[in-house]
Amino acid sequence: MVCSRKAFKWSLISIGIAFLVIALPTIIVKAIPKHKSRPPAPDDYTRALHKALLFFNAQKSGKLGKSNGISWRGDSGLQDGNDTVFKKRGLVGGYYDAGDNTKFNFPMAYAMTMLSWSCIEYSHKYRSIGEYTHLTDLIKWGTDYLLLNFNSSAATVDHIYAQVGGSRNASQTPDDHYCWERPEDMDYPRPAIAVSAGPDLAGEMAAALAAASIVFRDSNAAYSRRLVRGAETLFRFARDQGRRRSYCRGNPFIEPYYNSTGYYDEYMWGATWLYYATGNNTYLSLATNRGLPKNSRAFLGIPDLSVPSWDNKLPAAMLLLTRFRIFLSPGYPYEDMLRMYHNVTALNMCSYLPQFAVFNWTKGTSSTSTCHLSLISTSTREVN
Repeated sequence: MVCSRKAFKWSLISIGIAFLVIALPTIIVKAIPKHKSRPPAPDDYTRALHKALLFFNAQKSGKLGKSNGISWRGDSGLQDGNDTVFKKRGLVGGYYDAGDNTKFNFPMAYAMTMLSWSCIEYSHKYRSIGEYTHLTDLIKWGTDYLLLNFNSSAATVDHIYAQVGGSRNASQTPDDHYCWERPEDMDYPRPAIAVSAGPDLAGEMAAALAAASIVFRDSNAAYSRRLVRGAETLFRFARDQGRRRSYCRGNPFIEPYYNSTGYYDEYMWGATWLYYATGNNTYLSLATNRGLPKNSRAFLGIPDLSVPSWDNKLPAAMLLLTRFRIFLSPGYPYEDMLRMYHNVTALNMCSYLPQFAVFNWTKGTSSTSTCHLSLISTSTREVN
């Protein structure tokens, strides 16, 4: 083969250029030491959220795994529910209420509803700080327990459990208030209290399961459907005409501690979450029924009723329905009531601002629930 000097020369030049353009930069890049950039330091709000979620780990009852994250907590309450009709499975799990060892289902269910709502609204935020899986695990720990407190496989039930443990005021016998001790050391009787009426309790438990079903809709469809079925069973119990009296009435183990002042707010709250979970217009019709705000005094401008809590779901339910009106604008026959909910929600949000002097403010007095509603309302207005 004969090749001219000129062609050979240009071949060498081409190879050299290719080396300089392609190979040399590759060699240089691979030779440079790699330094992984450190993630930004967490801000104070992130730290506070981490610690707030760890509170739930510290309050867990039942058989804890090694990954619970609280080294000084162990298994406890493993005999809970042995005195019930569900003694084969018991009422093991859930969360202790505070410094005592009682498991009150009414505030516990509210906590699960609010955790689920925050997860639905801010899942991307939880993911960005590495807490999403932790949060959903906490929610499931609570909803798994709530499902144990009634026959969740049935369409209708005639009783549900309201709490495990408890105490009478000024008790002189060993119980959750007479004996302030670690739950791991409990050795006194812990009776489970069943109720055959309680639209407030059942309505809140239904809201908790319905809200959680949305959290797990994509990641665990079978569990999500189970939560919806349980929520619907509980709401039927709540709406039963013959069971419409407070779950705590006359009960010395409940009434002094978590006394419910009404159940029409739970009707609105539970129906709203069930509508979001199922799309069934029957629930929306109930949530916008004129009787609910009338009987719950939602439109009377009472300051205490503008603040969300385990006993008052009105401002939270009306905010959920206001968002529904803004984003989907369903029109007739819901528009009139939704517009009224929207107006009251706007007034509620303004009442939280110090300049309107509705409440006496001191540093740190804003509740977590109130802050949550304010953030949701702000994001709604920004979109609108």
